[in-house]
Amino acid sequence: MKRIFLIGYMGAGKTTVGKVLSRQLELSFIDLDHYIEGRYHKTVGQLFAEKGEDAFRDIERRMLREVAAFEDVLVSTGGGAPCFFDNMEFMNGAGQTVYLKVSVEELAKRLELCKSTRPILEGRSGDELRAFIAESLEKREPFYSKASIVFDAEEMMTDQDVYKISQELATRL
Repeated sequence: MKRIFLIGYMGAGKTTVGKVLSRQLELSFIDLDHYIEGRYHKTVGQLFAEKGEDAFRDIERRMLREVAAFEDVLVSTGGGAPCFFDNMEFMNGAGQTVYLKVSVEELAKRLELCKSTRPILEGRSGDELRAFIAESLEKREPFYSKASIVFDAEEMMTDQDVYKISQELATRL
């Protein structure tokens, strides 16, 4: 029985790497945000808007515990999931945690391309986007750094890069 939790900031590659890594390790793949959306029939953005962050984080905590009961699974968490309640300690106790670490500069490049799908980033670009990411990452780093594996996921431009990262991770898990 194996449980792996991928954590990191939005744009770090949790879902992209998770899909490939789960196939390599022959594990089921669950994107926690998509799981929540499927259960609640609403997007994460809608849940945030309708219920507020506190209620969303409670839903996220409960759904995390639900998927952690599954066997042979790789879970890609939302970027904030490790930072609330005792989620990080819970994941470390339930399986292995992997922090996909990426610099502010690289995250800004990646997120600049998909701002329209991430409401919290709309209207931010350039220096403002970098400052927002840097501030958020500084707050989250103490939680992320508790992961059992901290992995440099800076180089992720091509499918080959994703496959290489997944292979390297597979040997460490």
